Amino acid sequence: MAREKGGFWVGVAAAMFYPATRVLARRKFLDQDKLPKQGAVLLVGNHISLLDPPYTAVYVHQAKRVPRFLAKDSLWKIPLLGPILRGAGQIPVSRGTADARNSLEAANKALREGKVVTIFPEGTLTKDPEHWPMVSRTGVARLAVEHCVNGSVPVLPLVHWGTQQVMDRKHKLPKLFPRRTVVVRVGDPLDLSKFQGRALDNELLREVTDHLMGEVRDLLAEVRGEPAPTEFYSPRKARKDKQEEGK
Repeated sequence: MAREKGGFWVGVAAAMFYPATRVLARRKFLDQDKLPKQGAVLLVGNHISLLDPPYTAVYVHQAKRVPRFLAKDSLWKIPLLGPILRGAGQIPVSRGTADARNSLEAANKALREGKVVTIFPEGTLTKDPEHWPMVSRTGVARLAVEHCVNGSVPVLPLVHWGTQQVMDRKHKLPKLFPRRTVVVRVGDPLDLSKFQGRALDNELLREVTDHLMGEVRDLLAEVRGEPAPTEFYSPRKARKDKQEEGK
């Protein structure tokens, strides 16, 4: 099947990301055949490093699809990167503002047009000390309820592992040695039919979000080869517990 057309700026991004991701670490891309070759797809991923999007972009592009990310709008202000993001049709997210709703509408539009949309529901790099997913924002659930609950759009869990060893939240520069391996893998399409017919309220949004991220966490546990925690890390709860310990 022919590659999905991405245009000039997607080509520019590919010319940058393909060699960069190969230089930074060994790439181990698993189950790319599970990514549908055409039609809308919602990818729901964990977020452990600023390098997650480049590796995901190459993973998706190698599967002959064009990746579209929801990403914080401050990235659009970076010279060179901003024009690439804009030209490649990426979706800026202005958290905590009225424009945040516009980003979800842009994602909805991309899915209606048959695009691959990738979202990191945690909204930022995980603060979990062991790099497991933390409590996530519910914007992903709004997309899933709109497009995926009835089965019209597949939603797939997406995980990265190893990117945090190359560049974690504490370091601004990548560590090239010792040479690491970055794993990117997608899982099988998730069945959300049990949520069909429910009223769209905060309870539903939280349930759907936790269900999706639970599947992401379980897939990550397979990649890591270790058991997953039973609860999502909560920065708020961690701060509260620390304050209680200090009393």
